[in-house]
Amino acid sequence: MPVHPGQLSDRDASRIAHYAADADTAGWLHPVQQALLHRRGWLRMLAPRALGGAELALPAVVRLEESIAAIDGSMGWTLTLCAGAGWFAGFLPPALARDVLATKRVCLAGSGAPTGHADAEGEGYRIDGHWDYASGAPMATHFTFNAILREHGQPLLDAAGHPRMKAFVVPAALVEIVPNWRSIGLRATASHGYRVRGQWIGRDHGFDIDPDKAREQGPLYRFPFLAFAFVTLSANVAGMAGHFIALAEECLRHRRNRFGESEALIEVPAVQAVLAECRARFDAARSRFYARLDASWEGVLAEGRVAAADAAELQALSMAWVAASRHAVDTLYPYCGLYAARADSPVNRVWRDFHTASQHALLMPHA
Repeated sequence: MPVHPGQLSDRDASRIAHYAADADTAGWLHPVQQALLHRRGWLRMLAPRALGGAELALPAVVRLEESIAAIDGSMGWTLTLCAGAGWFAGFLPPALARDVLATKRVCLAGSGAPTGHADAEGEGYRIDGHWDYASGAPMATHFTFNAILREHGQPLLDAAGHPRMKAFVVPAALVEIVPNWRSIGLRATASHGYRVRGQWIGRDHGFDIDPDKAREQGPLYRFPFLAFAFVTLSANVAGMAGHFIALAEECLRHRRNRFGESEALIEVPAVQAVLAECRARFDAARSRFYARLDASWEGVLAEGRVAAADAAELQALSMAWVAASRHAVDTLYPYCGLYAARADSPVNRVWRDFHTASQHALLMPHA
């Protein structure tokens, strides 16, 4: 029986886990992992159904992303960022979106930083710029990015006097990958930079990520982008943290309390209390997060929008879950011993992945 795109089977979970260490060493997802992303339709799961995507409910997508990140952070992160870029298909002109999604083994990668320019030229734009951190870059068939709009070399300004920015999608043939991803964690995401050097594209390749300007009217495309980004990224970070908590508990079962003593750390009441507190705080934050996400999704199904107050609460609860994740990982790590410092140990890989993912600018702790 085929696996539904929003589900993770035990067999697929086992495959992802089996190749995680090899992918980390190689610096890119294993071919089996890549094949799963395409075969299960996960990279299209947020794209419009009418144009060739699966258009899954957002709560199901977020739970799947958390589940995969809890097995392999690199695969979860790559899926989330690339499927998230596929969500942009709902904001593209339908003909272009259909062509993009019809691409064999389609994968969209990109960056949100406006580190390039789009100069108006005829019926399109001349693009020039450099962008960093495109997770999944080696398998991308298309790249997305934000660029500052210019005319005659001068930035176009909005009503407030700020430079106007627009999102774009271009085929990979117009892009030069810059292999500069050298992070300690999420190594297998291959989140390299990329350049576009003076390439011309038609106006239909530019789009606005705004529910009021969505080309598709399904509930997915009525969800505000910032809230969408918070819930998907935080679920990834938390998935890695949940994995770390489980591996840390295993370390506590095998590490002795003192040299020459037989008592395992897990048997020490004070250590048990620390573990229980970390789990309780993490689980409570997770429950509050999903309760709000599910309610917000029901709201967008019923009313066609997410209220500003609900979106703000979603962002706050996302950050609270990330904070609980940071607390758990940073509190439990010192109890794990030198084994956790070994680069080839699973707990070290998860620790590295977590601390790399949690550095995302959107997840910066409030000062």
